[in-house]
Amino acid sequence: MRHHGGLTPSQARAAALERYPYEPDDVPFRGLVLHDEAWHWAMFVIHGDRYMVELPGLAQPSVEYRALE
Repeated sequence: MRHHGGLTPSQARAAALERYPYEPDDVPFRGLVLHDEAWHWAMFVIHGDRYMVELPGLAQPSVEYRALE
């Protein structure tokens, strides 16, 4: 959200938490709320619902994003 969307760190965190709420490690079935990873939702918010067609290079997470995992 910061790199591709030009958001400040606090804006990016707020946007990410709005779309993909934090779930503690010990919550049963953590992560099952969304079937797509956060990268998809960030690109969708920043570039719109056709980002995979219009910007195919963003269809998969970048190397830099994968390095953060």
